Amino acid sequence: MATTHVKRAFKYRFYPTDAQAAELSRTFGCVRKVYNMALAARTEAWTLRRERVNYNATSAMLTGWKKTEELAYLCEVSSVPLQQTLRHLQGAFGNFWAKRAKYPTFKSRKRSRRSAEYTTSGFRFRDGRLTLAKMDQPLDIVWSRPIPRGASPSTVTVSQDAAGRWFVSMLCDDRPAVPGAVNAAVGIDAGITSLVTLSTGERITNPRYERKDRERLARAQRALSRKAEGDGSNRAKARLRVGRVYARIADRRRDFLHKLTTRLVRENQTIVIEDLTVRNMLKNRKLARAISDSSWTELRSMLEYKADWYGREVVTVDRWFPSSKLCSTCGTLQSRMPLNVREWTCACGTTHDRDVNAARNILAAGLAVAACGDGVRPQRSTPGGQSSVKQEVVPPPRTRAAARPRG
Repeated sequence: MATTHVKRAFKYRFYPTDAQAAELSRTFGCVRKVYNMALAARTEAWTLRRERVNYNATSAMLTGWKKTEELAYLCEVSSVPLQQTLRHLQGAFGNFWAKRAKYPTFKSRKRSRRSAEYTTSGFRFRDGRLTLAKMDQPLDIVWSRPIPRGASPSTVTVSQDAAGRWFVSMLCDDRPAVPGAVNAAVGIDAGITSLVTLSTGERITNPRYERKDRERLARAQRALSRKAEGDGSNRAKARLRVGRVYARIADRRRDFLHKLTTRLVRENQTIVIEDLTVRNMLKNRKLARAISDSSWTELRSMLEYKADWYGREVVTVDRWFPSSKLCSTCGTLQSRMPLNVREWTCACGTTHDRDVNAARNILAAGLAVAACGDGVRPQRSTPGGQSSVKQEVVPPPRTRAAARPRG
């Protein structure tokens, strides 16, 4: 049994020759240059003339730029990534106009991601060998896993991370195999000491990879800070060492989250989570580092797209739902519950573990939403705007729908 077709990206590491690395580095630089010039042109047109410049207009600008002596080097790389970066800029403006994102910003040579995207006219994929435009030899790719049988990539994205590693990501059509049908449902309470606590009572310990490598990262950053700005090669080597530490942290964290989310999706038909606003929670300076190391946003993203692949359902409960204060046995709501209280006893005589009780309440609220499409949303009662910590407030007499299904 399989689901309908989905688009999946298959990412592999590769080792370019010196000529390929030089060509890709030139392409990255041209992509960044075209993006910044198009963004400047669109910004100027709107600021001075209140004129919206679309993709077609910037594409015509690109043709004119290539004809100038100053920008003639743009002709030396494939035109496909340059056109793609203009499409990405158009998408960024679309998100801005729809109020889904902030105004697009310029790409930095040091801080922005080094990448280039090729469509089918910009690469050749035959017999498991990928050759990009302007290159004579195929890329030396480490095929760590096979792509779907008979699949041909629709787009190819080549990138280089801060640790100097090269990656190629191929977007292919796939039909993920659906795991066996299950009727189980689970509620998830996100935390810091325990990354997640399940309604079954199980706790998943937070590995805290950033904390484990904090000393190594600090040494690399101190070494980088001692290198002068003009010390090109030594500063570049020090920056590379910092990037490798960050890459080690990110790789281990991502591997852990993939294994956890795959297990949860395979074992449960319905997964209920809180709709946390991590961006606001990071404003708490005491907890920001621990919250970042927990990667709750990436955890939720993985749960959602894997549930979509495998025919599962992810339900979100509003962050104002008082999951920790509510007794999962009798439904009594406590007046207050300080964060230092990890266990408490209800008037009905039931002793609760704070996190397990919260996960059970989240599950109950999510199942109610999945069944009837309605829930309870406590009105915000905290003065002075939204707090930067996880909210568990007392609901006022009038309530409205609180949780909404997402899948």
